[in-house]
Amino acid sequence: METSDRVAAGQAVYTPITLKIYDWLVLGISNRFLWRCPTAELEAMYDRNVSDNHLDIGVGTGYFLDKAKWPVANPRITLVDLNPHSLVAASNRIVRYSPSTVAANVFEPLPVQLKFDSVSMSYLLHCLPGKMSEKAPVVFDHVLNVMAPGAKVFGATILQGDRPRSRPAQIVMNFYNRKGVFSNQNDTAPELECALREKFNEVKIAHRGVVAVFEARNA
Repeated sequence: METSDRVAAGQAVYTPITLKIYDWLVLGISNRFLWRCPTAELEAMYDRNVSDNHLDIGVGTGYFLDKAKWPVANPRITLVDLNPHSLVAASNRIVRYSPSTVAANVFEPLPVQLKFDSVSMSYLLHCLPGKMSEKAPVVFDHVLNVMAPGAKVFGATILQGDRPRSRPAQIVMNFYNRKGVFSNQNDTAPELECALREKFNEVKIAHRGVVAVFEARNA
């Protein structure tokens, strides 16, 4: 399968119907019982890092943007996703902030003119095809192109290659990989850290279950 087709497969599962149950299934059940990463940890990550000029890539339902403690009352928020259903769901959820939406493939240069002070990409990398050592540098390069000096990038990704996991978590992960929803068979913590340190000079990574929570910037 060509890379473009595999990228499409990774986001095709997000239909209007599945997005209605996403928060309950992924952020409620899977995070707690399978991935062992409390959703509250990811909410705190957003609270630490969001700015008044923010880009969110791989928007899901907009849950974290909705819950985030923004530093200003009216932040400028841009949403980037390949899936039109996700863009609609997230933009509707945070309509009070009048977000901009951009349909784009993160393996290509991002078609935005602004430079952002914070960029988030939660649960994105494990949905992208390829090895972590191949896909992460490309994505980070495209993110760097739209980051203002001193901006922060942060997010989370589910690892499989080297993280201990329960039998149920392994079964679900294997199923998602067969379906093309996940592409993280060989995603490892060292490869993620290496990709981050190649592009950024300040890197923090915390592991919660099978999830790597990362924050990075170039000072």
